[in-house]
Order: sequence, then C-alpha cells, then structure tokens
Amino acid sequence: MEFHILTTDKETRARAGLLETSHGIIHTPVFIPVGTQATVKALSPEDLNLLNAQIILSNTYHLYLRPGAEIISKAGGVQKFAGWNQPMLTDSGGYQVFSLKDFNKIKDEGVYFQSHIDGSKHFFSPEKVVQIQRNLGSNIMMVLDECVPYPADYNYVKKSNKITIDWAKRSLKIFNNTEPEHGFYQDIYAIVQGSTFTDLRTECANALLEMDFPGYAIGGLSVGEPKEDMYNMTSVCTEILPAHKPRYLMGVGKPEDLLEAIERGVDMFDCILPTRNGRNGNVFTNFGPLSIKNSMHRDSFIPLDSECNCYTCRTFTRAYLRHLFVAHELLVLKLLSLHNIHFYLHLMKNTRHAILNNNFKSWKKEFLEKYKLNDEIKQTYK
Repeated sequence: MEFHILTTDKETRARAGLLETSHGIIHTPVFIPVGTQATVKALSPEDLNLLNAQIILSNTYHLYLRPGAEIISKAGGVQKFAGWNQPMLTDSGGYQVFSLKDFNKIKDEGVYFQSHIDGSKHFFSPEKVVQIQRNLGSNIMMVLDECVPYPADYNYVKKSNKITIDWAKRSLKIFNNTEPEHGFYQDIYAIVQGSTFTDLRTECANALLEMDFPGYAIGGLSVGEPKEDMYNMTSVCTEILPAHKPRYLMGVGKPEDLLEAIERGVDMFDCILPTRNGRNGNVFTNFGPLSIKNSMHRDSFIPLDSECNCYTCRTFTRAYLRHLFVAHELLVLKLLSLHNIHFYLHLMKNTRHAILNNNFKSWKKEFLEKYKLNDEIKQTYK
C-alpha cells in the first residue's frame, strides 16, 4: 500500500491524502463505519455504496468466535463473505478482550479469555491474531495490544506499555514471515498506548516508530478521559509519528472530536456512535444533535436536517420518523443510521475540501459555531 499526502493546511497540521489499497483508493481524512460482525448494523453494502463509504471496519474477536475465521477464509475472505468489494479494516479484538476484565488473564505470551457468547475458553497471542486476520483477508489489520482503562495507575500503564511494544514486535515478525491467503496484499498497523501520560505515550510511539510499520494508530483514548487529555495525547502522538504514513485515531468519536484530531494531523477514524445513536433515536445534524424521541417532533413536518441531502432527509419528516420510532418499526433503525453515516461521511468530504483549499481553520470555526446552536434554534431551523 502507498500513502500520498496531497496538501497540508497552511495554518494547522490537517492534511488531505490518498491511501492506496488492493481494493481501492481511500481519500483521507476518512471516517470508517463500524461493521463489527462484517455488517454495519441496519445498513446493507448497497446502502453504504450509495453513501460513498470508502472502507468499513470489522472485529477480529467477534468474527473469530462467530462464524470462525476458517469459514470466512473458505468464503474467499471477509469482503466476499460480506458482499463488500471495497477496502476493509479489521481491528485486533484487543479492546473487546480487555473489556472482559473479569474473564481475561493477561500474560507475556498473550491473553486468556472467556467468550461472552458461551463462556468457552480461548487464547489470543500476537501471532494468532495476525494469522486470524490473514484468514479474514482484510486490507488493513491491527496488532494485538492492551487497551488500559481510564483512570489507570502510572506503574500499571508503564508495565502495559512493555507488553504492547513486545506484542507489536512479535506481530510484525509473524506478519513478515507469512503470506496473504486471498491473492492480494495486506498491511499491518501498530497501536500507540500510554493512557494520558505524556512520557509513556512518547516512549511507546518512539519504540513502535523504530519497527517501521506501514501505518500507526492511536489507541486507548475516548475511554472516559477529559477531552483536553484526549486532544493533548493525540498531539503528543502525531508530533512523533511519521508524516509520510497514515495516522489512525481508534474509536473516536463525536464530530467536534474528529475535527480537533484532524487539526492535529490524524487521517483515519472509526466509531460506533453514528449507528448506535441512530438505533436509539439520536441523530447528528449540521445544527447539532437532536433526539427524534422528543415530543416536540410529533407534528414537525420538516426534515431532520435542512442542509442534508441523504435519502432520509429528502423523503421523510421528523413527525414520520418519530412515529416509526415510537411504534417500534424496524424501518426507522435503517433511516436514522443511514442519515448519521451520511452526516459523518459528508463531514469528512467537506473537511477534505477545506484542507485542499487551505481554509480548514476558518471552515472548522464556521461549522462548529453552527453545530453548537442552542436547542430552541436547532430544533426549529428550516
């Protein structure tokens, strides 16, 4: 894979680039819809294509447990299995494993854990996780790392960093000593950890930098820490990570968080918020978030967002969408998820355009001013 930076904003570190993969070119900055089980909840691959999604994310832990990496390998890889012919990224499953803190045991050799499905016992080593992702055939795979909770004791994080760095080294070794199974090239990204400690983030980033990975991710943020800490740790990492390689901030986040991270030099994002919020009746608009459950929308015959041209906003009113939600109709899950994914993808498209035109900072300021309108204005805006 190759990564090309087309331009860097003149006032910030925001940059627009092209990431070439064997399944297509990705325009950055990019938001990656989350398809944990090889499906983005409530949306079909056709929906995602119509939304111009460039890449989706699936989860190694979940696909390993069900249906199993061997079955997906027999299908020809995760893209063929899921009917998705564009790039795919698989995370390592490390976050999911470590979130089962009462059911895992971390050792130098890897992590022992119990399935959340049936309680069966399993073991993930860095080598095994790479091999699973070889089976899956994703374009971009992630190393196994330990995602520490927040808050965390300094000495615990320091010890965890050593494990993460060692596992990254082992992951890269097995990656370099194995071949893709499905006839196309794969890449592997390392993950910088270190919680909210500047020296530990710096130490981890520098150690991973020496290994010369094709790309680098920033993990362990958006786990409960204050926003300023999230932004500061992102800056610490992007100041160290190489400018000529893609930078991926994992699990973040809200629209304002994406823009703050882009300003600091991040290229790639994923988050479950658009689809999870949509399924719970909460949507993102250019005038800020709103809840379709609110009774004020009962007789509101305007779209969710007057500036949005997604299918949901072109076709349906808030009153109808609220009716569907209150009546527990399945259609509303799709319509709200579709709108939210469109909002995020369109936000990235506009962001990229602003960077290419060297006016990112002023565009960001204008967007956020409108996005933070008070409830009364944004709920009635036409």
